[in-house]
Amino acid sequence: MKVEKNLQDNFIFQSLTHIGSYFLFTKQSMQWLFRSPYRWPEFFKHMEFIGNKSVFIICLTGFFTGMVLSFQIYLGFSLINAENLVGPTVGLGIFRELGPVLTGLIVSARAGGAMAARLGTMRVTEQIDALDVMGISPLQYLVSPRVFAATICMPLLTAIFDAVAMLGSYLLGVHFLGLDEALFIDKVNNMIDPSHINEGLFKAACFGFIFGTVCTYQGYNAKGGARGVGDATNAGVVISMVSIIVMDFFLTKLIRIYLGWTSL
Repeated sequence: MKVEKNLQDNFIFQSLTHIGSYFLFTKQSMQWLFRSPYRWPEFFKHMEFIGNKSVFIICLTGFFTGMVLSFQIYLGFSLINAENLVGPTVGLGIFRELGPVLTGLIVSARAGGAMAARLGTMRVTEQIDALDVMGISPLQYLVSPRVFAATICMPLLTAIFDAVAMLGSYLLGVHFLGLDEALFIDKVNNMIDPSHINEGLFKAACFGFIFGTVCTYQGYNAKGGARGVGDATNAGVVISMVSIIVMDFFLTKLIRIYLGWTSL
């Protein structure tokens, strides 16, 4: 008994237990996604919540991100008379890294936290147990539509972020910094490849899946009343953000290996 208690109190043991539970939770949620009855109304409802209600904050953040990134790059490139490379450099940074990462962080904080809080509230008020009693799978009804909606919405929101960020870069560079408009557009067209955009959209889908599963897992397993709901929401958002940043590195390396890129 004493050995068992020491194991339960051990941080590493608890962490491994949570990781195993998370992967099992994710596997079961994905299995329920492909079983009837299909919860299309729930899916579209969560798409509207995750996607449509995030557009404004994504546009606002993307516009100013594009402008500030352009200004900082312009200050550096002006030292070596390479101001004409501001546009494509901003594009590469936005499309491949900043677009999916910032979108993931923003949406995980806004929508992911809300998902964790709602599921946590349903757990501590025994609404999830009531679904079980009625013969409805809580994973199929509550979790799978949220995860699927997050995975689908993230590339769409990232595409909006990319477009608005490049618009901000164009407006600042051409109308305030005095860059040549035709040269700005020509450099972007010549140096930005569709594969750069696809890389960011693929990352965004992965990030949506990550924060969707993490936040729903935390909320689904909340306990301890109102305090437990707060702890689950906080853990879901923090773990999602850290996971997005960490996974961005590994996804970038995997994409480089898959495409055979060593110099970009």
